[in-house]
Amino acid sequence: MITYLKGDATKPQDLHQGKPMIISHIVNNVGAWGKGFVLALSKRWKEPETFYKSLYKGYTLGSTMFVSVETNIIVANMIAQNNIISKTGIDNPPIDYKALETCLKEVCVKAKLMKASVHMPKIGSGLAGGEWDKIEKIIEDIFVDVKVYTYIFN
Repeated sequence: MITYLKGDATKPQDLHQGKPMIISHIVNNVGAWGKGFVLALSKRWKEPETFYKSLYKGYTLGSTMFVSVETNIIVANMIAQNNIISKTGIDNPPIDYKALETCLKEVCVKAKLMKASVHMPKIGSGLAGGEWDKIEKIIEDIFVDVKVYTYIFN
């Protein structure tokens, strides 16, 4: 079930009595970390950025890095953006929908195993240039039927 919440995705609400929470977001495959949601993450925790910058070359599109940041909070750095937006615009947006689907499936498996809820901003629809309707459908297809609680922050 997908629930939309107002608020900050870096401060997920513990709606399930202390069960783990996974904060999922998209990163690129070129090591650039410095715009968008990652700034809020880095302001709150250093580990997701440090882990990403030290290992992004070892991961490919469709890979997910899980980084523990607090006792019950894990950040999922999902490599689903090929490069970054060019200076000429977003005629060819850098989001890779297939990679995003692969990443979200991995997040879903981990959430099921841990009995965790998943929290995210409107991933892929900002700097990655993706279409939210398409991204929302991917999220629904992966999470709803397997009953992983999913929260999207506006």
